[in-house]
Amino acid sequence: MPEPRTFRDEPVSFVRRSGRMSEAQERAFAELAPRYLLDVPRDVAWTSVHPEARMDPAEEYGRVAPLIVEIGSGQGHAIVSAATERPDDDFLAVEVFRAGLARTMLDADKAGVRNLRLIEANAPEVLSTYLPEGAAAEVWIFFSDPWHKKRHTKRRLIRPGFGDAAARAIADGGLLRLATDWEDYAVQMREVLDAEPLFERAFDGDWAERFDGRVMTAFERKGIAKGREIRDLVYRRKPRA
Repeated sequence: MPEPRTFRDEPVSFVRRSGRMSEAQERAFAELAPRYLLDVPRDVAWTSVHPEARMDPAEEYGRVAPLIVEIGSGQGHAIVSAATERPDDDFLAVEVFRAGLARTMLDADKAGVRNLRLIEANAPEVLSTYLPEGAAAEVWIFFSDPWHKKRHTKRRLIRPGFGDAAARAIADGGLLRLATDWEDYAVQMREVLDAEPLFERAFDGDWAERFDGRVMTAFERKGIAKGREIRDLVYRRKPRA
């Protein structure tokens, strides 16, 4: 592969934190990463994806099945629950925070989950190059960082241009599901995706109904307790020409 570039072209939607992992989390990486964590060729940074790298879902999961991708899987509560309840589907968690990945692997192993893989990488690079085109039946983005300070909103994941990466990765008729507890970010998400020619609304009215496949997490409960309304959106990938 060619030599990597020395900088990213776009700001990322996260700040790489160096939180210390517990002994259990360290053991999870040593013992469980070979089973769950994909070894992704890097480009500019540790969370980057080399533009020539490609995932082969059939090889990674040992079968051909619908693939659901969660962007920003956090501690893994939603995706481990879904993978447990839907053994006929395959699941891919994309997260940049290692402690969250470790917790996800621990919980997946405890539940006996085998239809789940994890990627430690910047999500837009996973969507725009690493996944085969049209590989994902659904992409989930639940409670991504709202970057609520005005000077930081350019870091938001859902911004103009995001639709191209998501549309490339999603199969015709596939779904992009989103949820947030920040009203102005919800409005921005809707405006951005309404303007994307490759997506159409898959809901009526102002907001979609709560996705019943999303397990209620402590994070969502915290937002509700603070009086913030949870808003869901769902968009369908239009057929390719």
